[in-house]
Amino acid sequence: MGENNGSVLDSIVAGVRADMAEREALVSFAEIKKRSLAAPSPKDVIAALKNPPVVAVIAEVKRRSPSKGSLATIPDPAELAAAYAEGGARIISVLTEQRRFGGSLADLAAVRAAVDIPVLRKDFIVSPYQVHEARAYGADLVLLIVAALEQNVLDALLDRVESLGMTALVEVHTEEEADRALEAGAKLIGVNARNLHTLEVDRSTFGRIAPGLPSGVLKVAESGVRGPGDLITYAGWGADAVLVGEGLVTSGDPRAAVSMLVAAGSHPSCSRAVR
Repeated sequence: MGENNGSVLDSIVAGVRADMAEREALVSFAEIKKRSLAAPSPKDVIAALKNPPVVAVIAEVKRRSPSKGSLATIPDPAELAAAYAEGGARIISVLTEQRRFGGSLADLAAVRAAVDIPVLRKDFIVSPYQVHEARAYGADLVLLIVAALEQNVLDALLDRVESLGMTALVEVHTEEEADRALEAGAKLIGVNARNLHTLEVDRSTFGRIAPGLPSGVLKVAESGVRGPGDLITYAGWGADAVLVGEGLVTSGDPRAAVSMLVAAGSHPSCSRAVR
C-alpha cells in the first residue's frame, strides 16, 4: 500500500470529503434534502433480515478494493444486482466510493431501479449531506463506520438515517467500537473482519465480538466470506447475515455463487431458532 499503519482509513476519508464537496457545489444541501424527502419510502430492512430465521446474504456490487485492487469490471451493476436477487440475496450492497472502490451514486441508482429488495449505500459516511444523498438515490440502509466517526457525529448521523426512515448498518471491528455502536443506539451491527487501518483480515474478530452483543441486535459478519464454509462458521458465532462482495464478483457466476451461500444459510444448523 505504501501507507503508514493507521493512515489508510484517514486517506480514504480525506478523498471522500473532497469528492463530496464537489458534488455539493453542484447540488446544494437544501436541494439534496428536498430530493431525499421526495424519494419513495424506504423498505423495512429489519423485517427483511428477521423473517424467516436463516442467515441472510447481503450481496455486494464491488469493482475494486484498496487491499486487492481491481476485482471485476461490472459494466452493468443493475444486471449483477438482478442476478444476486434471483440467487436469493436479501439485500444488495452498493459501493459508492469512487477513488478506492470504483463505485458511484449512479451505480446505486441503477441497482435501485433493478431490484425490489432493500439496498445498502456502502461508503464512508461522514456528513448529513451523504445521508440525504443515499435516500435521494433510493437507499434503504446506510453504512456508518465507527472507526471513522467521533461519538457525537456517530450519534447524529444514526439519528439522521433513522429520521429518514432508513436503517443504519453500524460497522465495528473492536469491542470498544461495539460499545460505542450500542451507545449510539445501533439495531444492526456489522462486525468487519478487516482492520480498516491495516487492511488485514482476521475472521475470528466476529467470534470475539458478536457473542457479547445484546440478543435484540442483528449481527452482520462483514469481510472474509469465501464460501459456504465461512458462512456456517459465522452462523455458529451468531451471525444473522453475512455481507459478501469479493467472493461473488470474482466467481464467474454470481447468481449461482449467491445461491450456494443462501442454501448454506438456510440449512437447519444455521437456523436462529435452534442456536
